[in-house]
Amino acid sequence: CFDLIELPVGQHSKMNACCMKRVCNGCGLAARQRGMFDRCPFCRTPLPHDDPSKLAMVQKRVQKKDADAIYFLGLKHYFGELGLTKDISRVIELFTQAAELGSVKAHHKLGLVYYTGNGVKEDKSRGIHHWQQAAM
Repeated sequence: CFDLIELPVGQHSKMNACCMKRVCNGCGLAARQRGMFDRCPFCRTPLPHDDPSKLAMVQKRVQKKDADAIYFLGLKHYFGELGLTKDISRVIELFTQAAELGSVKAHHKLGLVYYTGNGVKEDKSRGIHHWQQAAM
C-alpha cells in the first residue's frame, strides 16, 4: 500500500524478516481477511514462528548484502534479541557495513553511538559526521 504509516511507526506496523519490508497493520489485517494467516502480505513467504527461524531468514538476507537486514541484525545484537548476546563491537561492525551500503538509519545510529560514547570511546566529531551523512 502507499498509505503513510502513522507515528510512532513501530506501533502501527511491523518489520517482516522474510523481505525486510515494513508492513502496516492495515495491510496485515487485509491479508488476514483474505485468508493469508501465515504468509507475508508483501512477498507471500511463510512467516517464521520462532526466533531461530526468524534469525535464519535475516541471516540469509545479510549474506545477500541487504542494508536493511544488516541494520536489523545490528539492532537485534544491540538489544540482545532473537537469542543474540549484546555485543557493541558487532553492532558497530554491522551498522558500519549497513551505512556503507547506503542505510540512513545505520548512519543515524552510528552517530548516536559515537556521539554519546555508548559502548565505544566518545567521538563527537565522528558522531556528527555520521549524522551529516544520514541527513544527505
